[in-house]
Amino acid sequence: MSNHFWVKDDFDVFSIDGLEKRMEALQNKIQPKFTTLGRHFADRLSAYGTDEFFSHVAKHARRTVNPPRDSWVAFAPAKRGYKALPHFQIGLWGTHLFIILAVIYENPDKKGIAERLGDQLDVLTSLPANYIVSGDHMRPDAISIDVTGSEGVLALLDRLQTVKKAEFLVGCHLSREDASSMSTDEFMGFAEETFDHLLPVYDVVIGRK
Repeated sequence: MSNHFWVKDDFDVFSIDGLEKRMEALQNKIQPKFTTLGRHFADRLSAYGTDEFFSHVAKHARRTVNPPRDSWVAFAPAKRGYKALPHFQIGLWGTHLFIILAVIYENPDKKGIAERLGDQLDVLTSLPANYIVSGDHMRPDAISIDVTGSEGVLALLDRLQTVKKAEFLVGCHLSREDASSMSTDEFMGFAEETFDHLLPVYDVVIGRK
């Protein structure tokens, strides 16, 4: 039995044609792994002491034609619903794995969040050089904080305040090759370390600091 949490076949799910077949593969291969991660990291995030976190495995239930291009488990301090709250995600695209803190367009406090992060920009710019930011959770691409710099981060935060559909994501991407080469212990340790880096950002986002 493999000691790898992720395998390349997991990422190949997003190459399967057709909604029904792709959803079947997601349900059989990916969602059980998300459920495992959900139990583990909801407890770990709750232990941080800000809130009690609950996990939410994406079901893609509203899709009727187009198969999902990515999938995830989200973590938020609410039993029902998470999209209106700042939340964490562990998820997959066909090309990479992501671990992020997300503020998406349903959030009613985007202006306040952008202002708080702008006032404490160092909480973002001091993250490891390979950490990324993005303004759209529907797109797989992102840019590293090291490359975009303070000006690029501030531009995304400004957009978060002024554009209705704007979003702000920050976190880490891991290529499918790197993710599938990690042992289970290595991946869990990587995810824990990533959350440890993102939790101070979450504190600013929710106004705790």
